[in-house]
Amino acid sequence: MAEFLQSFIWVSLAGFTISLFLPRKNEGAISYISFSTVGIHLAGILSFIFLWILNGSSTLDIKHTTLYKTGNVEIFIDFLFDSTTAVFALIGSLLTLLVLVFSRYYMHRDGGFKRFFVTVLFFFLGYNLIIFSGNFETLFVGWEILGICSFLLIAFYRDRYLPVKNSIKVISVYRLADACLILAMWMSHHLWHENITFLKLNNSSLVQSQIQSHYSIALFITLMVILAAIIKSAQLPFSSWLPRAMEGPTTSSAIFYGSLSVHLGAFLLLRTYPFWQQVSVVKIFVLGMGVATALIATGISMVQSTVKTQIAYSSVAQIGIIFIEIALGFHTLALIHFAGNAFLRTYQLLVSPSVMSYLIHDQFYNFSPSSRTERTRLLKKINYTFYTLCIKEWNIDFLLQKFLWNPFKEAGKKLKFITQWPVILLFVIFYAVGVYFFIVRTNETYPILPGLFSIIALAFILKAFTDRGDASKTWLLISASQFLFALSVSLNESFDFIEILMYLSGGIISSVAGFACLLKVKSIDKDISLNKFHGYTYEQPAIGLLFLLACLGMVAFPITPAFLGFDLLLTYIHHDQVALIALTGLFYIFIELAVLRIYCRVFLGQHKKPYHAMAFRSS
Repeated sequence: MAEFLQSFIWVSLAGFTISLFLPRKNEGAISYISFSTVGIHLAGILSFIFLWILNGSSTLDIKHTTLYKTGNVEIFIDFLFDSTTAVFALIGSLLTLLVLVFSRYYMHRDGGFKRFFVTVLFFFLGYNLIIFSGNFETLFVGWEILGICSFLLIAFYRDRYLPVKNSIKVISVYRLADACLILAMWMSHHLWHENITFLKLNNSSLVQSQIQSHYSIALFITLMVILAAIIKSAQLPFSSWLPRAMEGPTTSSAIFYGSLSVHLGAFLLLRTYPFWQQVSVVKIFVLGMGVATALIATGISMVQSTVKTQIAYSSVAQIGIIFIEIALGFHTLALIHFAGNAFLRTYQLLVSPSVMSYLIHDQFYNFSPSSRTERTRLLKKINYTFYTLCIKEWNIDFLLQKFLWNPFKEAGKKLKFITQWPVILLFVIFYAVGVYFFIVRTNETYPILPGLFSIIALAFILKAFTDRGDASKTWLLISASQFLFALSVSLNESFDFIEILMYLSGGIISSVAGFACLLKVKSIDKDISLNKFHGYTYEQPAIGLLFLLACLGMVAFPITPAFLGFDLLLTYIHHDQVALIALTGLFYIFIELAVLRIYCRVFLGQHKKPYHAMAFRSS
């Protein structure tokens, strides 16, 4: 039966691909393809689960294809099916189909009807890649797809200020989770010396022996996995991104942040549980985080003024309890809890507009003030303090901004000298020296040069991340940083040049395409500064789409060989090179934020021309 696992991915991919070529105004065909894709998937998963149970419910695993293989590295796609996969796949298919049917009427005659359905089908593909993944590489492909789909659906009303702003906020937190997961993959290669599958992680004796002999490495991997799960499921202190994500259409909020996407952190914990259950400190950490999130998020949800944010924090509180259940080993209960919470939050979000109108009507005719209760002075102080903290959402968003992002923004603002010609010339000379060392070396390594080039690459990215000047010049900074990063890893270890070229191939094509798009837009009115939103997607939708694809290629999204190249380059960073991997992780985070910031500023937001209709600030 394992060979049929691939068919669920192919069905999702076929539906997404067909939907790309359908006419934008043909709502019937778009919705029919969407219903057919998810309906066939649902029927297939029901039949598969029935036959799987009849055959003994054993764990299935199949190696689909090898993407790249050398003497010590093999990157391959692997699929796995067990009870966790069965529950998540069944719930995912059923809820996606229900939401798509609802969206057929909810999004009727909306200008972004096709864009919405295409993005949801792309999300469905990424979701299935995660659910059926048998190793970290396969899971990470789906993880990346979900991240960009979240960005696109939050910024769905792209002519409005807040949806675009919040899409960048959410993708910045998502990118932090991506970096944690890729660091876990990097260290996992050094621990196992292979592309370990989740099936092998179920071998308790093998896992126990590795943890005992490499405890610090195992602890690092588990902490990175746990942190990625916490961020993805909006647990404390990363809960504030979830209500901001509600700026998208209500139907996308239901499928993403009410039911499926927000529970993938719990799925990651379930999938990697055989590994981190051996580390008691991690189990205590997950328990503590789940308890804190459940209590604080419940309080915040009770004082929210909007129904969507109330539902969002209520869902976060329930996921905190699911984290507790997973840490205690009650996995069947956690799966039941996931199903119940997913159905409830989807229903609540879909009916929330109607419920609000009913409640307002009822309050108008049947309002009665609540009775006062006598309390002591101490109880009043405690109650008012907790109420104020919950109203302010415990200042979580402010604290994240101040201590996580602002230090990098301040560093970027102090790097204005980078764009001055003497400094650029100095960098060119320095880079030429690095290339010379790379060409003439034999088996020698240069321990200082990789760190220096990584620092310069990160400096370029931070400058681009905070730059308010011309977008085309900022794009060139980002392009140069790609070559600096590739050279830094190349000088760290001897390996095949084809692997460097594999990483740079996506960047080179994307750099040229993106720069051409920016020059085309600049030729319209000579102004593409990053100090404001330009909204060129109104008049140049094709160029906007091409530039978005160029952005994805720049960040090693799984549409170019750069995705494989980046994974390969990471394997040549040694497990004890803490500074180099930290710089690489920061580079990985901020390069996506920098390119998507350019996309948002140039192509999204309210169009600067006054003859376009003025959009609402929020959705």
